[in-house]
Amino acid sequence: MKYTTISSVIRRATVSVALIVAALSATSCDSMIYDEEGDCDPHYKVRFKYDRNLKYSDAFAAEVKEVTLYVVDDATGKVVWQKHDSGEHLRSGSYLMDVDVVPGTYTLVAWCGQGHTSSFDVTEAEHYTGLQCSLLERTGHPEGFAPEGSAVRKDLYDLYHGKLAAQKFPNDQGTHIFTVDLTKDTNYLHIMLQHLSGDPVEEKFTFTVVDENGLMDWDNSLLPDEQLTYYAHTVRSGWAGVEIPDYKGDGSGNMESRATITQVSACVADLTLGRLMADRKTMVRIYNPDKELVASIPLQDYALQTKGKHSHLSNQDYLDYRDDYSMVLFLDDNGRWISTTIYINSWQIVYQPTEV
Repeated sequence: MKYTTISSVIRRATVSVALIVAALSATSCDSMIYDEEGDCDPHYKVRFKYDRNLKYSDAFAAEVKEVTLYVVDDATGKVVWQKHDSGEHLRSGSYLMDVDVVPGTYTLVAWCGQGHTSSFDVTEAEHYTGLQCSLLERTGHPEGFAPEGSAVRKDLYDLYHGKLAAQKFPNDQGTHIFTVDLTKDTNYLHIMLQHLSGDPVEEKFTFTVVDENGLMDWDNSLLPDEQLTYYAHTVRSGWAGVEIPDYKGDGSGNMESRATITQVSACVADLTLGRLMADRKTMVRIYNPDKELVASIPLQDYALQTKGKHSHLSNQDYLDYRDDYSMVLFLDDNGRWISTTIYINSWQIVYQPTEV
């Protein structure tokens, strides 16, 4: 008769436990357990960042309300995955989009902002070359104006573009995060018109901007397009009091302060424009109530002279980083622009013609 001792039972149990642990170790992601994913597959996430602005801080959570991401297979150029997302969770400051693709090398293209689903339209495409974005808000011109092309008469919603090229999505376990930097394509322009004489400036002036920037390619470059005339979507006028102090001594060393109040009339127009390019001329054109051209100004030529502390940026980067422009123009007694002086973004620019 064969007897089993307690010690032999313990030895056998110990061996069994060791075998089980070894088996689990062989299938548990190199002996590491990923609580977040719960498996050994790689997980891919995309972060969107918008710090291409003149404050150099990430404003994605504050400004961008919608995103659409396209994942392009670098081997074929085909769009293999896409996702649209919107909602308050984009404003959390920690938003990440889950991307469900197999390991490989991909280029990420993003069109973002409320504009890409309203004021603009992104073409549905199987190949990355078809991911073009076109301005939708094209209408006829107001009565009395008949320039070439179409008119843009509404306030446009913000549009952003992003691209991250040739990224390897590894087969390694864990979470892999890729960051797409965004560029803002829409711009605000505010034009203030004043009479040097102090005469009232009527709201009947027509403020326009002319360019051909309504069609953008997948990489955010501009494609050939018709001429677009952007009209001010808001025009308002009024008077502002300007206090000019006049200090006069009374002979005792004390100063008596007196002030002159000057009323200045101004007309202010607001426009929203498409992307500005450094190698193009976007023309600001203003017409008087008789529809006569009283000012014609190349926007980039003047705006690029106000780089100031941002002079380290290239001309194109400066135009991409700045999305808000203001201009102050003065009219003479004949209601025409005094072309020797203009204020752009609070900078006074004096025009000095050069002899050729």
